[in-house]
Amino acid sequence: MTTSPLFYQAGPAMPEVSHGHGVFLWDTQGKEYLDGCAGAISCNLGHGRQDIRNAMLAQLDRVAFTYRTQFENAPAVALAEALVEMTEGEMEMVFFVSSGSEAVESAIKLARQYFVARGESQRRHFVSLRPSYHGSTLGALGLTGYQPLEAPFVSITSGSIKVPGPDFYRQTDGGRDAHIRRVLDETRAAIEVAGGDTIIAIVIEPVGGASTGARLVDKDYLEGIRRLCDEFGCLLIFDEVLCGVGRTGTWFAYQQWGVAPDLLTTAKGLGAGYYPVGALLCREAIVETVMANGGFQHGHTYAGNPLACATGLAAVEAIRREGLLDNVQARGAQLRQGLEALQSRYPWIGDVRGLGLLWGVELVMDPVEKTPFPAEANLFARVTALAKAEGLLIYPRRTLNGLAGDHFLVSPPFTISESETELLLERLARALDRLDREVVAPLIEDIAAATANGITG
Repeated sequence: MTTSPLFYQAGPAMPEVSHGHGVFLWDTQGKEYLDGCAGAISCNLGHGRQDIRNAMLAQLDRVAFTYRTQFENAPAVALAEALVEMTEGEMEMVFFVSSGSEAVESAIKLARQYFVARGESQRRHFVSLRPSYHGSTLGALGLTGYQPLEAPFVSITSGSIKVPGPDFYRQTDGGRDAHIRRVLDETRAAIEVAGGDTIIAIVIEPVGGASTGARLVDKDYLEGIRRLCDEFGCLLIFDEVLCGVGRTGTWFAYQQWGVAPDLLTTAKGLGAGYYPVGALLCREAIVETVMANGGFQHGHTYAGNPLACATGLAAVEAIRREGLLDNVQARGAQLRQGLEALQSRYPWIGDVRGLGLLWGVELVMDPVEKTPFPAEANLFARVTALAKAEGLLIYPRRTLNGLAGDHFLVSPPFTISESETELLLERLARALDRLDREVVAPLIEDIAAATANGITG
């Protein structure tokens, strides 16, 4: 038992961080780590940036905090205008929060209040995907489709209607088009069972995060979902807490397919790891309806505070000034090529998928049948530990609803260089070589021996 009063999740003791610079972190023992996952896919600009520090200090010298009902502040207005511009005006209004979970909670409440204001209070259901992740607070957790996170709280959350999303790696429908048709048909059927006039919104991650290992949608699917929302009169919410603010090579991931939502959430990279800030973006008509009927009954103490917004604005300006969306695309192509080369080397790398600098690597025991490794083998944790031993940070999770399957995310800061990307791939290759030798090969041999002896699990 640790002597620290802090508690988070069970696991081995962690090294104490000393300092960071660029895409690297060092612990107090002097060991260097390449931050191959940008912390929690949030430190989009790397560590130790003087320009972000200067912007924060300048704002601290003016004022760190004002309450949103007492003062307007210039950084909040400027950051809101920047976010609207980033959507090319498709989202016209902004509500600031401090985290991704808060952004999703805000979307839930604004969408519900919109329909109450319209006299459609019978609309009480949300539709979301399984698997998915939308946050850890109770409302956002109700949208989340990830069994271990949901299980302890099922009786005290308002769960959404869960439907399947596209899974182009594991689909068995005979082709991409057939798969999309089936998924959309199942979504329609679930809505019709609940009653189309009871649905508030469909909530989707355009690019999945930790719960799916960067699983992708496509244009046909999003257009189909948009049609369903329009048909049933409900809203479309995109959760871009993780994949937004440039992570996929465009400001927002939905812009890869040209299908716009009614509400959009973002956080994580908005503050680039320097200060907590998130946002709900939405169409003006939704806000006008709510404000005309008593206002938005929601808020957080630190929402839109000057220090948070000054930090977010500095991060957005740095991405623009340094042309980092171009670097995301270039380094993303380099990373994809390197990951696919590793896939060709190791048959147990089943799938490599992603966009920009958000890549998922799924591990399978049988690449033909796509059979996952036994859950008790904990490959997702073991590959992460080996990567860390090699000086590389990656982000692990279970692939199949949190119960089985293994994947990890590779999602370095936008500032990573060509040579640093090569170093990331070299360290990952060493970790995967050790995983193959120390874990995978013995495990497959044990399973084969047990099968030959007629032993079943």
